[in-house]
Amino acid sequence: MTIQLSFIESRIIGCLLEKEITTPDQYPLTLNALTSACNQKSNREPVVQLSESDVQDGMQQLMSRHLVSELFLGSSRVAKYQHRFCNTEFGNLKFTQQEFAIICVLLLRGDQTPGELRTRTNRLCTFSNVTETEQVIAELEARDLLVKLPREPGKRESRYAQLFTERELQSYEQQCQPQESVNDDSRMLALEQEVVALRTELELLKEKLAKCCEDER
Repeated sequence: MTIQLSFIESRIIGCLLEKEITTPDQYPLTLNALTSACNQKSNREPVVQLSESDVQDGMQQLMSRHLVSELFLGSSRVAKYQHRFCNTEFGNLKFTQQEFAIICVLLLRGDQTPGELRTRTNRLCTFSNVTETEQVIAELEARDLLVKLPREPGKRESRYAQLFTERELQSYEQQCQPQESVNDDSRMLALEQEVVALRTELELLKEKLAKCCEDER
């Protein structure tokens, strides 16, 4: 393994790979289009909010390593960007359509099971069944491009991770989602307070009912 990417670099490469196949008429991408692709809420895990400056910095790093190239097409003064990550004359990294799709989804969505990969690559390629997906995964694993992760408790399938991205993803994902945890804590506290209030009201009603019964006697 010679290519190592930061989280932002892997998101950029994943987006360029995806858009090359799904929107070829709009590829290569402008900085604005690439930033929007990086921040998509669908087909991205985690969902992030990168600025154009963040994406530009990541792209500069990729261009310095010849993994992305900058183009000015026709008379346009707006730069567009294309990947040189794989399947080009500039490098040795070659993928079949199915391998390309699996790597792309793993770059964009993190660790996945074979079943998830079969479903989530359907815009990029076709797998007839999960067994075929597992065969392609095994070929990538044999090339030291993927690794099988320990199966999580209660899960039926193991997840696979691509080995291009530095394993900072988990910590980055945690940083991207602090507000969600805060909201969960706030909701839990509000529910606990509501339960206490309801219990207090119930006790008052019991006392009133008991007093009424005594008065009737």
